[in-house]
Amino acid sequence: MASADLRDELLCSICLSTFNDPATLRCGHNFCRVCIGRVLDTQDGSGVYSCPECREEFRVRPTLMRNINLHNVAERFLITQQKQEEITGICCTYCVDSPVPAVRSCLLCEASLCDKHLRSHSKSPEHVLCDPSTSLEKRKCSVHKELFKYYCTRDAICICVSCSLAGEHRGHQVEMMDEASKKKKNKLRNILQKLITKRKKTQERVRSLEERRRKAQEKAAGEAERVTALCTDIRRRVDDLEKKVLSEISRQEKEMSLSLSALIHQLEIKKDELSRKMRHIEELCNMTDPLTVLQEPDTGDLCDPEEEGGDEDTGGHDKQPHDGDDLDVAVISHTLHTLCDVISGIRSGIYVVNPADILLDVTTAGNNLLISDDLKTATWTGEKQKRPETAERFQGYNQVMSRRGFTSGRHYWDVEIRRSEWWRVGMCYPSIDRRGWQSLIGDNNKSWGLGRSDNNQYSVRHGSKVIQLPDEISSDRFRICLDYEAGQLSFYELCDPIRHVHTFTAAFSEPLHAALYLGLPSYLCDGWIRICS
Repeated sequence: MASADLRDELLCSICLSTFNDPATLRCGHNFCRVCIGRVLDTQDGSGVYSCPECREEFRVRPTLMRNINLHNVAERFLITQQKQEEITGICCTYCVDSPVPAVRSCLLCEASLCDKHLRSHSKSPEHVLCDPSTSLEKRKCSVHKELFKYYCTRDAICICVSCSLAGEHRGHQVEMMDEASKKKKNKLRNILQKLITKRKKTQERVRSLEERRRKAQEKAAGEAERVTALCTDIRRRVDDLEKKVLSEISRQEKEMSLSLSALIHQLEIKKDELSRKMRHIEELCNMTDPLTVLQEPDTGDLCDPEEEGGDEDTGGHDKQPHDGDDLDVAVISHTLHTLCDVISGIRSGIYVVNPADILLDVTTAGNNLLISDDLKTATWTGEKQKRPETAERFQGYNQVMSRRGFTSGRHYWDVEIRRSEWWRVGMCYPSIDRRGWQSLIGDNNKSWGLGRSDNNQYSVRHGSKVIQLPDEISSDRFRICLDYEAGQLSFYELCDPIRHVHTFTAAFSEPLHAALYLGLPSYLCDGWIRICS
């Protein structure tokens, strides 16, 4: 409720001032306690009492009941009004000696009135009261100096009576200001309702985006946790493998060292024996007594006949080192090869071990597509293929589906496109239409696709909804990843590094087949799409 309307509701009809200690009669009307008391005092002589508002009569002087709620409202209104008056600084025009805040302004008198002067002010209709204002001139016609009473619908402006009768707005369609104001308020309410509806939709969109952000954050946190656990497992496996390989190296080194040490010890003993014999022979050679030299056994007896040739023949008793006494690198390498199993486990944890084996189904291929013998490449050809028109074959568009459909699990497959300005790749249900515009990949609710048009514009499509891709794409190789249970179909550009393009989210209800489309190739060359092995 506006301030002026609220003030009118809080005015005592006797003193025309804001209620002071309001009291209620049995009829429900309220008055200042002092004001209604004076009125009832003047009615004592007649013996009949009546309400000044509705004239309801009472045989007995009515009991005045204090209206506490109305008293509190009036008191709060006066405090609020006083603060507003202090802010506006508008004072009563007639209080010359000392400034008193004005409570109303009269448009006819062009004066502002305090509570005291408001009581004595004329109540005739031509005296229009409004909230305190310093710009009373704005409510009057600048030409005729009369109050605005009409609204010119043609010029959308407030005018006075003279403007309507004899001024420049003579003959124009006019309305009373109150009526025009009500119409404008209704119009504004309609606009407000539309704005409320738009704001509600915007709030719902914000909530939806916040929910998506929350889910993205949760998913990111989950992925971060998964990657951390994966990397921790990788480090643990590599550490275990390192310990195992180092332990094997240490074991072999220890065994070889012990074997060589034993052989060295034996050779040292033999070397000492040989040195002793050499010294004895040298002593004999240095003797001058022939008898002593001749009485010694032959020099051949000093050597063990079985050892002769041992230094030259590996079949002798002197054990010689051979390849078996070296480190067994083959065993070490075999142990290291278990790292391949670790890497395979890592790939499995990241996505899938190997790409899906996709083979094209010739029975679905349009007649301007040439399918390679290995069923991996679709090439546009100007020469129509003489294939029978069946219900499975695409008619009108150069499309082809894969033989295999996926109903569960996670899979990916890569494609390479060359010499074609119009193409689309993606996945579709086997129930997709095979004829007409609704059969093109992405232009229906049964397929999802990534494509390129002749103006080098890339987009993703589903259900005839097109999302233009703002980022520049320079690669001609792409990856399509399917997570059937999660309901996600993602497209990646195979550049360095690999870049995410778009992800569709849906509740898949049928098997999903790979699908390819080739438009007219550039310069009428044989454009093609190949499924990479």
